Amino acid sequence: MSNTNDKNTILQSLKEVPQNIISYISGAVSRIFSPRDDNYPETGVQPFEGEVPKEKHH
Repeated sequence: MSNTNDKNTILQSLKEVPQNIISYISGAVSRIFSPRDDNYPETGVQPFEGEVPKEKHH
């Protein structure tokens, strides 16, 4: 009886492993090619708001 259970378990795992691999890879591919989901502000050139020194110190 345990021999058939072992065979069924092996066959089940042989079927599940490729499905898990394909699911893992497709999840990564969909994450790469999906729209951005980060909420960072748009940045660009920032104006200089400091004070220019009157003397150059080297």
